[in-house]
Amino acid sequence: MSTATVRVFIVDDHALFREGLIRLLESDARLRVVGSAGSVDEALEKLGRIAVDVLIVDFDLGNATAVPLVSQLRTRELAPRTLLVTAGVPNREALELIRLGVAGIVHKQRAPEELLRSILDVAVGKVVLDQAYFQTLITEAAESRERLKLTERERSILSLLLEGHSNKQLASDLKLSESAVKAALQQLFARTGVRTRSQLVRIALEELRDEL
Repeated sequence: MSTATVRVFIVDDHALFREGLIRLLESDARLRVVGSAGSVDEALEKLGRIAVDVLIVDFDLGNATAVPLVSQLRTRELAPRTLLVTAGVPNREALELIRLGVAGIVHKQRAPEELLRSILDVAVGKVVLDQAYFQTLITEAAESRERLKLTERERSILSLLLEGHSNKQLASDLKLSESAVKAALQQLFARTGVRTRSQLVRIALEELRDEL
């Protein structure tokens, strides 16, 4: 961001907190609040019309959460650097938001000066995670590595998938029934968190190449 003023947009369904946060940010000459919203729909409508450097979002937005907002902004290629300032995020959703590219998750109980620092850090490309969410990410990474230890059959299937083999060809080469191949693929989908063969191939190329 160099020395330019950081343009901030706030999404929080609690008007009192939203207004208090606006006053706090406007007291810092390095920041400028360019807009705010109380819902996902309002945020999407406004964010399509203004330039934003840092988006501050609460997780719980009344009838929705921050997940669909962040996901839709990413789909529309509108996503600014996003910082969740929240009373709490379930582990599963925290991981989903991190995968969607949020730059930070911090608790609303942070001191004002700490929150200002977090916003400025996010603005220059840093990642800011409260310890609880950082630990969740470490735990998930360890569990993912454990989940992705491949059996001999799974290694064979993935190797043949990389060569473009169909289910029928897989069954023939591995001397299995096609139903057994389909079952093995479904298990691989579940373990890797993907839904399609092309996504499975990508995972195999990017993360499992050393095991094949």
